[in-house]
Parts: sequence; structure tokens; C-alpha cells
Amino acid sequence: MDKLIITGGVRLNGEIRISGAKNSALPILAATLLADAPVTVCNLPHLHDITTMIELFGRMGIEPVIDEKLSVEIDPRTIKTLIAPYELVKTMRASILVLGPMVARFGEAEVALPGGCAIGSRPVDLHIRGLEAMGAQIDVEGGYIKAKAPEGGLRGAHFFFDTVSVTGTENIMMAASLANGRSVLENAAREPEVVDLANCLIAMGAQIQGAGTDTIIIDGVKRLGGARYNVMPDRIETGTYLVAAAATGGRVKLKDTDPSILEAVLSKLQEAGAEITTGPDWIELDMKGKRPKAVNLRTAPYPAFPTDMQAQFIALNAIAEGTGTVIETVFENRFMHVYEMTRMGALIQVEGNTAIVTGTQALKGAPVMATDLRASASLVISALVADGDTLIDRIYHIDRGYECIEEKLQLLGAKIRRVPG
Repeated sequence: MDKLIITGGVRLNGEIRISGAKNSALPILAATLLADAPVTVCNLPHLHDITTMIELFGRMGIEPVIDEKLSVEIDPRTIKTLIAPYELVKTMRASILVLGPMVARFGEAEVALPGGCAIGSRPVDLHIRGLEAMGAQIDVEGGYIKAKAPEGGLRGAHFFFDTVSVTGTENIMMAASLANGRSVLENAAREPEVVDLANCLIAMGAQIQGAGTDTIIIDGVKRLGGARYNVMPDRIETGTYLVAAAATGGRVKLKDTDPSILEAVLSKLQEAGAEITTGPDWIELDMKGKRPKAVNLRTAPYPAFPTDMQAQFIALNAIAEGTGTVIETVFENRFMHVYEMTRMGALIQVEGNTAIVTGTQALKGAPVMATDLRASASLVISALVADGDTLIDRIYHIDRGYECIEEKLQLLGAKIRRVPG
């Protein structure tokens, strides 16, 4: 199992390109199953979850065509089996996203209950209830969700999400695109990735209004056709590199990104003392060598501060001037990184869903272990500012969400290398 060794104390400086968003690419790949012609998805990040999704399509009889830029052409007409098997699904929660498209397009689906990061309960019951509201018959047995559309196909429905769910919104929106009649989704997720999926579906011929608000209206169409679509930039990868630069007192310019979907993060970085300039597809951050100031934040669904940036800001606060309070309202059990960071000398007190972080002048390198995707990013940031060497184990978590993390950090001057376990 690979490990990362990071020698801290280097101010990050330079320019890098941001990859396509994993959390957008996965639902968009799932959406290709709705089409009756080939769909090409571009700007895919080169990540394990993406290759798992493509492998899942291969198991189902689809033969994806991948070019040298990692654009993938999917022709769902060649599908042979409507089963998403456990051995692939167990590694990736997002595989539940094929459920809605398969039931809507082919009338049935059998999808194993998903796996992924262990960060609290992420129930699939919203996906199931949404499809049942559209007339699907669903049984959960033997670890599989078995779904069948009614005679004549899914019917449009009015569905209220009792908790905001990004993948739930995406799954039901995809299914509704081919349902008979109008569907209205209330208390829908407003994340930019939901908007990106809606834009892709519209490019394929779907009729969707209101994506990006909490009420999405979908008028089902008879068929969806082929399209070529570019996945949006990854806002969490963008935010992670900005925080890494701020923590080290450095200066970075990030290209091929979108500042308009990162406002909550950028304002907190400015509060921490960063100078930020932006263009239509770039962000530059300059700390001018200064130590950051501690910030208080509270996570909540978009457009508020993203839960996926919480761990990175705890790492920033750990070496900042002052004390910062971080309140996590989205997932329980999401402070697992705190215990690893305290091994490096961070002063963090956890009380329920609140972490109180008192900044210290310096952290010290230590052997640590990644526990989930974003937690592992906080360990990388901590290692970049620590004295001496930090060895990060179980970095397969990092590889699930960050494309070429060591190469990108090396381009910014970091002393980081990957070693086989």
C-alpha cells in the first residue's frame, strides 16, 4: 500500500491546473445510460472512482471508448446486463447513481447497496422512496436494491426530500427525465454539481428548470439523445490547494477553475489574511509570507460552507494566529482526522459536532494515517507546514479524490514523494 512522505517547511509557489470534478463526473457518467445514442464525457479526472464506474459499465456489457485526453464515449445501446455487482459497488457510494437511469431507460435494475467513505449514515432510502413515488416497485434483499418500472414506464411525481441529498436529487432528476409527465422535486440539493448534471441532461434533450434552487421541475421526454459534455472544475480540489498555499504562507495561481462556485471558501481565506484575485477561470492567492489568522466556520449545504472543506480549514487553524471554532452540521463522525493531527502537535478540542482549534507556531512531522478522503487532505496540509518528515499511510483515500496530488504539489515546490508500502 503506497504512502506519502512529506518534508514540511516549504512555501508553496507556482501555477497548476485544476481537474474535472469527481462529484460531477460520476453522476454525468451515470446519466449516459439514459441516452439512445453515444454520449462523450470530457474533462474527466483520472481517479479510482472514475475508473471503477467505467469498469462497472464494462461489466454491464457497455464498451467505453477512451481517448488520450481521458474523454470517454459511452454507447448504452450495447448494455447486456442490468446488474451492478457488489464487488465493484462496495468501493464506491456513487454507484447508486446508476439506479435511477437504469429503471427509467430499461425498466429494471439490480444495484448492490453501496460502500465508500465511513463518514456517518448516508441512507439510500431517499433514492428508493423517490423512485417508488414514480411508480417503481422496489425490494431490498440479499444486499441488493431490485427495482422495476410499472407498465408503460415511470410516472412523473411530486417528491419532497426530508433531508437535502445531493445524490438523491441527482438520481431522481435523472429518472424523471424519461418519466411520463411532470416531476417536481422539493427541498432539492442546490450544489453546482447538481446544476452541472442538469446542464448535461439538457444537452441530451431533457427538459429541466430550477436546477441550483431548492425546487427542480422536470418534464419527462420520450427519449434522450447523444451529446458531448465537459465536466465542471473540481471546487474541492481548488479549495484544498488554496488552503495549502495559505497555510504555508505561499502564493499560487490555479487555472481551469471557477471562482463563482467557491464564494464561501474564498471569503474565509480572505478572513484568514489571504489576498485573492480572480478571473473567469482562474484564482490567485497570495499570503505574502504571513501566518494565517484563525477563522470560525460552520458547514451546511450549498451555497454555505462545504463540509468537504472542513478538514482542510482545521489544518489551517492548527497553525494560525488565534483560536478558531469549526462546527460540522452535515455529517456526524467527520472529525476522525483530528486525532491524527494531534499526533503532530495540533491543539484541538472536540465537543460533539464542534472542533475548537488553538493555533500553534509549528507542527511536528509524525507517522499518520488517512481515515477518509477529505481528512487525508488535511493531513497533507499539516505535513506541508510541519517541521521534519511526515509519513502518511493509507493514501488510497487521497487517490479517490485528488488527481496526481504529489505531482501537483511538486510543481508548487513541495517536498513530497510517494513510496510503495
